[in-house]
Amino acid sequence: MSISSSLNAGVMGLSVNGTRLATISDNIANSGTYGYKRSAVDFSSMVLQQKTSAYAAGGVRVDTYKDIAATGSLIRTGSATDVAISGRGLLPVTDLDGTSNLASNRNLMLTPTGSFSADENGFLRTQSGLFLLGWAADSAGEVGNVSRNSGANLVPVNISTSQFNATPTSSIELGINIPADATTAGAPGDPYMLPVEYFDNLGRAQTVTFQFTPTVPASGSSNAWNVEIFDSAGNPATSVGDLALTFNDTPTSGGRINTATAANGATYDPATGRVSLNLDHGPVEVFIGRPNDSAGITQLAASFAPTAVTKNGSPIGDLQSIEIDEQGFLQAIYDKGFRRTLYQIPVGDVPNMNGLRALDSQAYSVSNSSGNLYLWDAGSGPVGGISGYSLMESTTDIAAELTDLIETQRAYSSNAKIVQTVDEMLQETTNLKR
Repeated sequence: MSISSSLNAGVMGLSVNGTRLATISDNIANSGTYGYKRSAVDFSSMVLQQKTSAYAAGGVRVDTYKDIAATGSLIRTGSATDVAISGRGLLPVTDLDGTSNLASNRNLMLTPTGSFSADENGFLRTQSGLFLLGWAADSAGEVGNVSRNSGANLVPVNISTSQFNATPTSSIELGINIPADATTAGAPGDPYMLPVEYFDNLGRAQTVTFQFTPTVPASGSSNAWNVEIFDSAGNPATSVGDLALTFNDTPTSGGRINTATAANGATYDPATGRVSLNLDHGPVEVFIGRPNDSAGITQLAASFAPTAVTKNGSPIGDLQSIEIDEQGFLQAIYDKGFRRTLYQIPVGDVPNMNGLRALDSQAYSVSNSSGNLYLWDAGSGPVGGISGYSLMESTTDIAAELTDLIETQRAYSSNAKIVQTVDEMLQETTNLKR
């Protein structure tokens, strides 16, 4: 009977508009919640098998979802660990249990933004209990080959283990000129000393000294030098390596290394121009230059000039602050002025963002509807970069929600009127039977 189907359709209209009202209420309540993605409803009609002589109302049904693909505006804050994604993508996070569980047992979640701060154990977490995840970097700031289809290589970000840090020197670059006139007949033959500071494996400053002694011939020019290398960390009077250098004086390669022969524990690789030394606290490579190359050590008719002597490594430093750059690299800044990359924070993405399962605290988890997770480098592929000193505002538009509220109120009242009208018509039908 068509009148009965009208009653059912009216009741269904009341139900779906009540659902829509609930989503509007939730959106307005979270209009000031950072990272909140508005809830939305999708109405669809239901059609019953119809006959030409009568029409039966099928009614309406509703599907609710989170519009996770929408992005809110970013606002600037004063904290370097306030983090948001400037575009598509979500940050990987976990709960408290995930900080101690194996990756296979960890609850991997995603969130668009977070105000992170270090807890009593050094983990970066939000006030709602979401712990930031990232790939741990080695001493060179590299994360290596990591899994991007799962959280197998993700670890909770902890900065307490990097409160004090020192990086030993592993490479020294020598860009110097030694005087060509020192190898001509009649020159005094005095050695030239070049002390270079480096840092050992405990962060202490040490000195490796290069002593350049010219070979003075009886006539002409030898263009030859003997180099002895001394390490202050061991016995400063004992050489840790010797070099025999000769230089070209041809029109095309004048002043450049011709041959280099290492001895006394040192080795020279002409392909790289590097001398390998075994210092008291570990191996160090010294770049002196390749044969016939203008870089490194040269011998020209000028004074002894260390123009470009550089080294890597750093002394022990106390952690002052941390920052996260747009590529997702979390860097520790120490009081000695150097930086060290501790973690790389990836950006998670799925084929269907709106298919993610919503959890508490603006967190989401992967579901069958969302598709598989892939972890991108921030700012690459389809995902946006990571913005520090920023939080993402709620995607709720108050004006739009209030407009929807008025529409929902009218629709609810109209459906209620249908129910009332059908009830009156049924009452009239009942009265006719008396």
